[in-house]
Amino acid sequence: QVRLVESGGGSVEAGGSLRLSCAASAWNTCMGWFRQAPGKEREGVAAIRSDRTTFYSDSVKGRFTISQDVAKTTLYLQMNSLKPEDTAMYYCAGRPPTKDLLFNPLKEYEYKVWGQGTQVTVSS
Repeated sequence: QVRLVESGGGSVEAGGSLRLSCAASAWNTCMGWFRQAPGKEREGVAAIRSDRTTFYSDSVKGRFTISQDVAKTTLYLQMNSLKPEDTAMYYCAGRPPTKDLLFNPLKEYEYKVWGQGTQVTVSS
């Protein structure tokens, strides 16, 4: 069973930056970052395929950057120009090797493994 462990969350003022990390115990064909604010559904923020193609939601495009280390076992999310509406619990997600086609890397159903989450709070 693949395990994912996030770190790097915290509190920051609007306009600030944070970098989230996610350590994976095994390789995944695709990895993503999701977030869930109180009272809202979990939403896809960014994803990266094994060929290093990246995907972003419109709400974070141009401000967030997803990346992986060379071994593709550590996932990062660099978050710049943070806004209060970015406040949420952030989750790392992994898609282990499968025969199924990957259709939408920003959708929850594409992923089988989830981390425990790390809180990001942005104050105005």
